[in-house]
Amino acid sequence: MKVIQYVSSIDQNSGGTAVYIKLLANQMKSAIDLTVLTGKSLNPIVLSDVKTVFIDFSLRRWFHIKKEFIAVLKMVKPDLVHINGIWEPQNWLLQIIAQRMGIKVLLSPHGMLEPYILNRHPLKKKVAMMLYQNNAILKANYLHATANSEMQQFKKLGYDLPTEVIPNGIDISEIKFQEKISAKQDHKNILFLSRIHPKKGIELLIEAVYKLKNKNLKVIIAGEGDQNYIDELIVLTKEKNLDNQIIFLGGVYGEDKWGLFNQADLFVLPTYSENFGLVVIEALAVGVPVITTTGTPWNELNIYNCGWWIELSVQNLINAIEEAFLKSPQELKEMGNRGKKLVERKYDIKAVSNQTFELYHTIVQN
Repeated sequence: MKVIQYVSSIDQNSGGTAVYIKLLANQMKSAIDLTVLTGKSLNPIVLSDVKTVFIDFSLRRWFHIKKEFIAVLKMVKPDLVHINGIWEPQNWLLQIIAQRMGIKVLLSPHGMLEPYILNRHPLKKKVAMMLYQNNAILKANYLHATANSEMQQFKKLGYDLPTEVIPNGIDISEIKFQEKISAKQDHKNILFLSRIHPKKGIELLIEAVYKLKNKNLKVIIAGEGDQNYIDELIVLTKEKNLDNQIIFLGGVYGEDKWGLFNQADLFVLPTYSENFGLVVIEALAVGVPVITTTGTPWNELNIYNCGWWIELSVQNLINAIEEAFLKSPQELKEMGNRGKKLVERKYDIKAVSNQTFELYHTIVQN
């Protein structure tokens, strides 16, 4: 089976979808003839032993992009094109070219149809829907959702297409475990690690820490994003005299990333909207209890008692953090162990890859 996996960028700063592509491609490259088609960037993730085609997606090159898409499709002759992401007209262009050539298309919106996203720049979204995006979704051969909540959102919007729910996953074998070292027994480390973006609710976490008035709390904020926005967050922490408690590290990768998870007592993702949240799996896999919001599909945190799934507000964040640190180290460790078992059972990339392969096969055979 020949498959093209398309994503607009695999730059290290492009978020969880690029990580998903890397992990999935690494698992699937031996099972299928795989090509990753993506945009040129300054710092792309390395895809080892995976055919990768980079194209300059600048809109001023629209007609060149069209010719290059046609050339790639003729060269690869795929049975299926898996498009990751929506809203960008380049995605739609690839879809219509592929389908005109008789190639089937699987579309993964990756949370880009969630209410929070639809309500950001709504005029642009309405125009895009009218011009191309609605038609593109309706004409896809299959939709992929990363959670049941995302599938339900498809149906609310009227997209009653064949849909498969397959979660994102992580490569458990890559996780580096370290013994936790703390300078003080009462010292508590909170970690936020994700793309720095207004939808992530970082201001609310800063406000919650300010109101907690607990000098033993240390917060690490790791991730890349728009530098102007990051500078605004840094100014906010200084205004609240929290610059000794809240540290901005920038992007952290590889063993350094796992080191941060291992030193965390609690992982907090106070996001307004997240179709999945790969970092939640990473935290759970290391055995760190998680606080995140009902803007994510992570109700399993409550079901399996490995974290807190809360309505987003400063007060709810305060309550969850206080509840977490009222627990004994042993209780937090037990919560972490339950999270580890959940990830091992359901979110290992090998299981995700097998489900994805079966979906590809189903679409091609049908």
